[in-house]
Amino acid sequence: MVQAARSGRQNIAEGSQASAVSKKTEIKLVGVARASLEELLIDYEDFLRQRSLPLWEKSSQKAQEIRAFCYKTDTTYSTYQTYLKNPESAANALICLIHQANYLLDKQLESLKKAFVEEGGFTENLFKARLQRRNSE
Repeated sequence: MVQAARSGRQNIAEGSQASAVSKKTEIKLVGVARASLEELLIDYEDFLRQRSLPLWEKSSQKAQEIRAFCYKTDTTYSTYQTYLKNPESAANALICLIHQANYLLDKQLESLKKAFVEEGGFTENLFKARLQRRNSE
């Protein structure tokens, strides 16, 4: 679980860094991050199931409370402290956060793919610029 979490975080960071040079690499790394978080999500669901603990429904009051934190500007680690006091609450809170992160990564991937199709990649655009320069000489 630790490795899946770290992989998700690291691939988001690496994808962001790669964006200046390779949109294709950025898309790939964001996709890997998304897959890592999906793996982590399944691990938390397994954690609950193996301990016969309930998985909160998306519409439950507790899940709604966790989901609402993303709309606040002063959210910090301490904001979530009350939800990390027992295994059921902690796992469910993290599941909510992973769902939110996955939603955002899905939106980012959609946007990156659209931009890549419409604008081309870095290497492709360099090649076009080189051809234009050759043709203008």
